Amino acid sequence: MASHPPPEPSSDSNKGWGDQEEIHVSSGGVQAYTDDDADCESRRPLLLGTPAAAECYSVSAAVLPYAYGPQLSTSILLSFLFPALGGLLYGYDIGATSGATISLKSSTFSGTSWYNLSSVQTGLVVSGSLYGALIGSVLAYTIADFLGRRKELVIASISYLIGALLTAAAPNFAIMVVGRFLYGIGIGLAMHAAPMYIAETAPSQIRGMLISLKEFFIVLGMLLGYVVGSLYVEVVSGWRYMYATSTPLCLVMGVGMCWLPSSPRWLLLCATQGKGNLPETKEIATRCLCRLRGQSSPDLVSEQVNLILEELSYIDQEKQASFSEIFQGKCLKAMIIGCGLVFFQQVTGQPSVLYYAATILQSAGFSGASDATRVSILLGLLKLIMTGVAVLVVDRLGRRPLLIGGVSGITVSLFLLSSYYTLLKDASYLAVIALLLYVGCYQLSFGPIGWLMISEVFPLRLRGRGLSVAVLVNFASNALVTFAFSPLEDLIGTGFLFCGFGVIAVASLVFIFWIVPETKGLTLEEIEASL
Repeated sequence: MASHPPPEPSSDSNKGWGDQEEIHVSSGGVQAYTDDDADCESRRPLLLGTPAAAECYSVSAAVLPYAYGPQLSTSILLSFLFPALGGLLYGYDIGATSGATISLKSSTFSGTSWYNLSSVQTGLVVSGSLYGALIGSVLAYTIADFLGRRKELVIASISYLIGALLTAAAPNFAIMVVGRFLYGIGIGLAMHAAPMYIAETAPSQIRGMLISLKEFFIVLGMLLGYVVGSLYVEVVSGWRYMYATSTPLCLVMGVGMCWLPSSPRWLLLCATQGKGNLPETKEIATRCLCRLRGQSSPDLVSEQVNLILEELSYIDQEKQASFSEIFQGKCLKAMIIGCGLVFFQQVTGQPSVLYYAATILQSAGFSGASDATRVSILLGLLKLIMTGVAVLVVDRLGRRPLLIGGVSGITVSLFLLSSYYTLLKDASYLAVIALLLYVGCYQLSFGPIGWLMISEVFPLRLRGRGLSVAVLVNFASNALVTFAFSPLEDLIGTGFLFCGFGVIAVASLVFIFWIVPETKGLTLEEIEASL
């Protein structure tokens, strides 16, 4: 199941499609009739022959304002921007909470009579959004395919907004925790629907860049949260301003998602499952894709819609997905790939390494490192730069090279940190190098590529539920590492704990090398067919 490139299209790869298989469209669904069903495998309508014809777009079309006309650039970028705000709000919460806890617990700047929080109460403030995200991931499993990607993101923006307002205006601790949970539900829904919407609407040539750019927005949100936190940390009731600052972004996200069209692939899937009139839905999907591509002529878009319908008819998407199907066939393979990546993303120690960042920089004699907010801004800038590098190269180098190279660097950095805490305690420069190497390599690999891969590998009919399971695994693994770190540190020591993370990183390298496929340049239907 390692990377297998699709077969090269022959000169007559498209010539025989009309002779071999005819697609009949009716209100009842899509039906595919072949000359010989037993020989279907050799003539199946994979989209391997003509993806470029259906998606004639390039990076320049999405990035350079007038490379293919301003309408094309703007349409693609807007279809990315509003879903990506869900990631930015997730990152902002991480950054802002680091400063908010300092402000909230300060007798001088809290502005409350309940500032003397216990460790459990502090943990609820910090981790309340994580618990909410777990709930949101479970909700996404049940509502994602029913509502669709766009409506799920609208609900996520509403949950973000209510959660932020409740937290900022909380008259007591209990209301604040409720607000943190509601905000977390928004995180769970947004981190489930945003990569799906972007993956299903982006041209395949720049899909990797756009989904990876969502990770860039998460890091940008963290950096924004750190900056806002540093501005308000010494202001009375500053923590209220920190959480309230996110509300305009929630409104922009909600209004933007109401304006964007639904995912054409989701619309076609619903129609093939008998949830609507197929010819009418096909016309709506074509109009939606025209809006998303910004094309004045719908010819190429109509061709892509037909190709999606053709693939849906072949792979029998008419049935609705059941829970057991998630762990069968192609979806089981996708589940192993997706859940494996997000699991290793967390259990290679990412929350723990960042936990030690301030201590490591202080030991190296950095005068500004005593200020936690300045340390956070420094690391946030590094994360932002390295994520930007990953965004620029992911569609040129591919997913596997970035994963293998980045995780190799993570492995080296973890063993260096282990050596520092066990054998080389005076070599503080070694710890700083290891810290920066870890952060940089993580943002080149697991950070953006993990979210990218889980949005690509699941079959369309099971994508909503499969991705919700993967997101649940991500947040559950994060919670596991966060809460197990301190007891394990007391039990075996910091050095051996980082060594353990290093061993897990080696295991993740083996997993990536043998299990994770390359998806660069393939349409989602081609990826599904190749699993």
